[in-house]
Amino acid sequence: MAELIMENVQKHFDGAPALAGIDAQISDGEFVALLGPSGCGKTTLLRLLAGFEQPSEGRLHIGDQQVACARSNLFVPPEERNIGIVFQSYALWPHMSVKRNIAYPLEVRRMPKQERDKKVEEALALTGLGPYANRSPAALSGGQRQRVALARCLVTDPRAVLLDEPLANLDLALRATMQEAFAQFHQRTGATMVYVTHDQTEAMAMADRVAVMEKGKIRQFASPEQLYNEPDNSFVADFVGEGAVVPARAIGTRTHDQIEMQFLGHRFTARAKIDAPTHVCIRPEHLRFDDDAPLRAKVKTTTYLGGKFRVKLETLCGQMLVALSPHRLQNDMAIGLDIVSPWAFADGEVSHG
Repeated sequence: MAELIMENVQKHFDGAPALAGIDAQISDGEFVALLGPSGCGKTTLLRLLAGFEQPSEGRLHIGDQQVACARSNLFVPPEERNIGIVFQSYALWPHMSVKRNIAYPLEVRRMPKQERDKKVEEALALTGLGPYANRSPAALSGGQRQRVALARCLVTDPRAVLLDEPLANLDLALRATMQEAFAQFHQRTGATMVYVTHDQTEAMAMADRVAVMEKGKIRQFASPEQLYNEPDNSFVADFVGEGAVVPARAIGTRTHDQIEMQFLGHRFTARAKIDAPTHVCIRPEHLRFDDDAPLRAKVKTTTYLGGKFRVKLETLCGQMLVALSPHRLQNDMAIGLDIVSPWAFADGEVSHG
């Protein structure tokens, strides 16, 4: 396995920037998700790592090998990078059995049969496909086909594994099962994995770190917990998790990561790592119902989530907030709110991590 290093990676299509200066390092054995809306550049970045595209500017390293450098016109083709790729479409040979599909990359490399068979058996065992080795892809479920694609990728001992929205074609229950399968596979193999998705649930559930992308830039590259609890900017705060981003003003001096802030017409204590935040991120768990609190709001909708209710609220100044309640609340009900330890930040530029 190997680390992946991107230095000022840019990609233009017909003069339009798809990637605008990516600087990031993915450690050997790390599971990283590229998360963002459609058109943010995450698939383009994956294709550059795979060697399907050449960067317009910048450099790419896989381990100690430089595989692309725009300035020197260096470009190592995909077949020489030893990168495994799992596509959304599976891309299996319909006329080949599961075992033959997995063995095919080794056949192309003219690996001796005894060694080839051993590697295929290991891949079958690793992905739980042993009982299906002689079946055709048409006789498999969507999740089983996805595991065949993963096994075929792994059999070559790739330096890294790239996954391009591999669960997009699966139903909700099967996606949850495959999320566990990918996470367990990563734990067993220690493979360096880069996973492209627009689904934050997938990214947050599986990845060691998540690169949140927007308009060809990485807006924040951090652990799922940090993205949720301490977003760097309004885009990440709004895109990851649920809650509200509210303009705010510091009215006190920061002490031990606590600072007094003025927002929504009232004074609250927020968490912060800087002295002059401009916004606060208010997650559902930051809200407390309190009849004596000065901040007033009206219940707009209540949705049952199983064991709790999601409550959408509108403050007197028109700000929408989301809270969680153990009980159903009636629409138009007036309540008091306290806001406990929201996260304060200065909305700024890109954070690479």
